[in-house]
Amino acid sequence: MIRSVRRTRAPRRTAVGAVAVLALSGCAQPSPGAEAEGVTGPVTVFAAASLKETFTELGDRFERKHPGTEVAFSFGGSDALAAGINNGAPADVFAAAGTATMRTVTDAGRTAGRPGTFVRNRLQIATAPGNPLGIGSLKDLTASGLKVVLCDRTVPCGDAARTALAAGGVELTPASYEQDVKSALTKVELEEADAAVVYRTDVRAAGDKVEGVEFPESAEAVNDYPIAPLKNAPNPSAARAFVDLVRSSEGRTVLGGAGFLQP
Repeated sequence: MIRSVRRTRAPRRTAVGAVAVLALSGCAQPSPGAEAEGVTGPVTVFAAASLKETFTELGDRFERKHPGTEVAFSFGGSDALAAGINNGAPADVFAAAGTATMRTVTDAGRTAGRPGTFVRNRLQIATAPGNPLGIGSLKDLTASGLKVVLCDRTVPCGDAARTALAAGGVELTPASYEQDVKSALTKVELEEADAAVVYRTDVRAAGDKVEGVEFPESAEAVNDYPIAPLKNAPNPSAARAFVDLVRSSEGRTVLGGAGFLQP
């Protein structure tokens, strides 16, 4: 599922319709043109659902740095976003939650230059506040009657969960597979599931609505997040400037404050 958020100067956030899907190197320093003059107009950013809070904040900062710009986001599963880009959906920037997903866009000739990893993310088990069922490990998720949800196999958080489960020798049949990490977490928040394997940044963003449980196998399933301006970007100068902000010290501070790891 792709979620779209468009923010303007007054008011700063206004909903827009969802984008239709028609079917790594280390953290680089920003280029000398990071504060480029003359950046204006709309810029559309396709970003993994787990980046929603941080990118929304960075979008606000970008608009303040570049008066006359308007940032619109489409947040969702990285695979759906990549499919949209490869099928011609207009976008300026793509930020994925996994290098394999970004590679499908790069291999299709849709990126402008080589994507670079700007952050990493690890998994946690999300439970109800207070962890009333006493879940302490991946193995605990196999208890009879427990409702566990995972991200869909095609999205990076689902792939990472499978890697972690395999590392722990745990076989798990989930109650459902969700389209992106936010959808999986929402199941726990609404008490429609007892637990979900999601990114720890999403657990932190949910505040007191859920509780996060660390597990050692998460170290075997760390996801790199690459970002790149797109080759046919409607606003290439703004695309480059947004990528520069994300990869700048300011961007790293915002992302690190949300629990993302540096490459």
